[in-house]
Amino acid sequence: MSTQPPQPARAPQPTRPSLTERRKAATQLDIARAAAELFAERGPDGTTAEEIAHRAGVALRTFYRYFRNKQDAVAPLLAGGAAEWRARLADLDAGVPTALERSIAEALTPVGTRADEALEWTRGLLRAAQDDPALRAVWYRVNQESEEQLVPVLARLVGEGADELEVRLAAAAATDAIRIALETWAATDDPPSGPRSPAELAVRCLRELTGGLRLLER
Repeated sequence: MSTQPPQPARAPQPTRPSLTERRKAATQLDIARAAAELFAERGPDGTTAEEIAHRAGVALRTFYRYFRNKQDAVAPLLAGGAAEWRARLADLDAGVPTALERSIAEALTPVGTRADEALEWTRGLLRAAQDDPALRAVWYRVNQESEEQLVPVLARLVGEGADELEVRLAAAAATDAIRIALETWAATDDPPSGPRSPAELAVRCLRELTGGLRLLER
């Protein structure tokens, strides 16, 4: 029998995506960017799935392997920022109010040309969604999925004994704060940084929406 003291159990490490999964994600993102570019140039009504596939450099059958229709093709682009935000939030160990505000502000503050482009793509898509119910449905679905995936992140951040209802309310408020901020900003020509930027608007929305939550009391 070993006389060594027992070692503490290590937290399970996230599984690294396989090469196939990474290639699939890269292809989906290429298609999403092609769709966003064409929607910006011609609008959803003036764009076909065939044109998106051609712009992305894939066969039409590949397009339909991943997406049901042309509007659905932009979902990975819209969801990418939310996934990065949740990952950033999961890495923070501050109190929940501070962690939420900090992660939202950082996620919506563009750093570099690619981040600026991502926000401008989002602005174009949200403007196009005003006159395209199918594209608007994709936007709402992406937000709903993000809210559901945020719940366990917040629950781990709060720790044992967290009120399940308040965790769900906080997840809904945080998701809606970002959604409303992006929609409000997209309707303007304001720059992606500074006053009335997505980051500033989202933090303001979060504070207004969570004012009565004990979980987020300061």
